[in-house]
Amino acid sequence: MRIDGFLRSVQRPDELTVIRFRSRVILRALSLGLIVTALLAISPAQSSRPPAQQNSKPSQRRDGQHDFDFNLGTWKTHIRYLSQPATGPTWVEFDGIVLVRKVWDGRAQLEEIEADGSAGHFEGLTLFLYNPESHQWSQNFANSNDGTMSIPSVGEFKDGRGEFYSQEPYQGKTVLIRGVWSDITPDSHRFEQSFSKDGGKTWEPNFVALLTRQKQ
Repeated sequence: MRIDGFLRSVQRPDELTVIRFRSRVILRALSLGLIVTALLAISPAQSSRPPAQQNSKPSQRRDGQHDFDFNLGTWKTHIRYLSQPATGPTWVEFDGIVLVRKVWDGRAQLEEIEADGSAGHFEGLTLFLYNPESHQWSQNFANSNDGTMSIPSVGEFKDGRGEFYSQEPYQGKTVLIRGVWSDITPDSHRFEQSFSKDGGKTWEPNFVALLTRQKQ
């Protein structure tokens, strides 16, 4: 109800009653004015928040299912491997062929390696598996000499470089293993495996493979 409507509903007020009523109305009006002024002063501060804070959304992780597509095909490879004979570590070299084919419409790859060198004949197999939940790949290697899968290394690609990590026994200790895919072009790339005995502070390479696409 408006104030003037309320006043008209009062029957025959005496002068003192009217004065007191008007005083109360004025005080209430002044209080209402102060409240409105305070609200107007607060509103700009609240609305000045950056839009990013008001409508922020969590960033989505990129899909890495096709990150290993560069690896498909047939490759010539030169491999250097750090062997551990009784006389001490020695680099052994191999030359061979790597054949990589797609499995599960690209969500997996099967890599077959066959090479020969001064240490003899080498055959290996690598199974690459993509995890759509973690958006990461796992790299699982088997040597024909023992016929068992190694501990998988897990990782992903960023800015054209893939890094994969695992923990494995090495010379009686558990060490950190890192595999790096780099220098990737349509016709060549590099894979290097290193180990660390100090939790990743320093790295010592023990396997390097240079691959060049074999032309049909």
